[in-house]
Amino acid sequence: QVQVVESGGGLVQAGGSLRLSCAASGRTFSTYAMAWFRQAPGMEREFVAGISWYSSTTYYADSVKGRFTISRDNAKYTVYLQMNSLKPEDTAVYYCAADAYGAGTPGSEKYDYWGQGTQVTVSS
Repeated sequence: QVQVVESGGGLVQAGGSLRLSCAASGRTFSTYAMAWFRQAPGMEREFVAGISWYSSTTYYADSVKGRFTISRDNAKYTVYLQMNSLKPEDTAVYYCAADAYGAGTPGSEKYDYWGQGTQVTVSS
C-alpha cells in the first residue's frame, strides 16, 4: 500500500505558475504509476497528467499539454506537477493518485490510492 499527500496549491493570477508536490509513503513508490486529477465545482473529476512506473513515460490531457509537466523523483518518493501559464479554468481541487505497476494513463478507476487534494485557484 501507499499513502499520498499533496501540497503546493494556492491562489495565483492568470499567467502565473505553481508547482504541486505529492509525497508518498513506502519504499515501493518506484513501482507505482502516479497521476494528477482535478475536480472543479459541479464537474466530474478529470485526468490531468500521468507518469508510468517503468519508463517514466508521461501522458497529458489536451487542455494542459505544453503548460503542465509531470515528473517524479523516486529517491524522494515524490511526484510533481509544474503548472505554467495558468488559466482561470485550471481552478480546481487537484488530486494525486497511485496505481501499482500502472502506465499512468487516464481512467480514475485504475488508481487505487488517492490523496485528499489541494486547492488551486487562478484569478483572472
